[in-house]
Parts: sequence; C-alpha cells; structure tokens
Amino acid sequence: MCGKSKLLLIIFFSMLLVITFTVLCFGNSAEPPSILIIVPDAPDDLEISIDPDNANIKASMRDKIIERYYVFYSADLRMAKNYNINISTGEDNFEILLEEPMKTYNNIYMLNLENQTLTPGKSLLRSVLLVSLRIILTLIIEAIVFWLFGFRNKNSWIAFLLINFITQGALNIWLNGFVPLASYLVFSLIFAEFFVFIAEIVMFRVFIKEHSPGRALLYVIAANFMSLFAGGYIITILPV
Repeated sequence: MCGKSKLLLIIFFSMLLVITFTVLCFGNSAEPPSILIIVPDAPDDLEISIDPDNANIKASMRDKIIERYYVFYSADLRMAKNYNINISTGEDNFEILLEEPMKTYNNIYMLNLENQTLTPGKSLLRSVLLVSLRIILTLIIEAIVFWLFGFRNKNSWIAFLLINFITQGALNIWLNGFVPLASYLVFSLIFAEFFVFIAEIVMFRVFIKEHSPGRALLYVIAANFMSLFAGGYIITILPV
C-alpha cells in the first residue's frame, strides 16, 4: 500500500473515531427535547398531546419541508401521569401508549398516521435519503468553488470527489445521530467542520498537485466557509 493510500485510510478512520466517541454535553445549553415525534407529510390540523385524562399537554411544533416535528420537553412531562400519546387530526382521533422506561432526553419516534403506529428512532430509508441529499448539495457548492479556483485536471477532480465523499459523508452521518432540531445541529455542525477543515487541508495538499499548495489551502478555506454557511441554512429548512 502506497504512502498516500495509508494517509487517506488514517484520516478516514480518525474521522470515524471522532464520530463514534463524541459525547453529548448539555451543560449551559438549552434543554434538549425529551420526546420528539417526526411526522412525514403532516396535515395542517394534526395535534399531538400526552396524558389526555390528566394534563392534556400539547406538543410544540416545528415545520420542515416534507415533515413536521412534535416536541415535548421534560418540563412538559412532569405533570403527566402516563405516556399515553393522543393523536388528533380532523375527525380521526387515536391514542398510543409509549412503553417505559425512556431516556430523559432525545427519545425520537416516527409516526405513521396511516398505520397509527409510533416507531422508535429515525427510519433507515429517511436517514439514507437525507444524508445523500446533503452530501450532493455540498458537493455541488464545493465543486463550483473548486472550478473557480482553476482546477481542471481529471486527477484533481477524482481526488476532489474521493476526499469530499469521505469528509462530507462522515460529517453528515455524524449529524444524523443528533436530534433534528436546528438550534442544536448548528453548534454540532460548527464543531465538526473544524475536523473536516483540518482533514481536507492535509488531503488536498497531499493528493492534488495541479496547482501550488497555497492555492489548494485557499480553496479549502473558501469551500469550507461556503459549505458551513450553506449547511447551516440547509439545516434550518430541510429535515435532518
């Protein structure tokens, strides 16, 4: 195995370690949600509440393109005697009892209105589609910047694609593990972009020889600033 291939593997597995062993910390930050219910194509009149026989606590809503989030915080649940979820839309009304014990925070469910079921976690298909979409959008942005910096060589573009599939793939898979609320994800994105930036500086200097190392460095700085701002905006409007 050549030296460049070894370096690529070392950086790839280093990013995997960062993804795997990152520990969430909520000190001095807004309280994360206790229960978050994802509803694809939610109707406008859909309401979700908990413990209807007691407090009838309604979830707060966050609208995204193609889906909506219904959120309960731990403060909302203190008055609830059970986790009996009431789903109401139009003339339809049904209840689902959540099984305990649950974690204090970040209990994520997918609601299927047609089957009247709540499934723990994000669906695999949803995660694959959204991760792929974010990677494609980022690649388009960074490819435009790459072209504007004068990179035309075929080998440069092959290296560009391989490097970005590694860095952006690792970044977006990591982000997919978080609660999909923009206020938390933006901070996670900024934190992770630092590691992406360092990894890309090393890889672009080693694998792309079409222009000087200085031009490659300027490209990495410009492209990462562009993708950081674009990624922050995408998080606010698209599901994660």
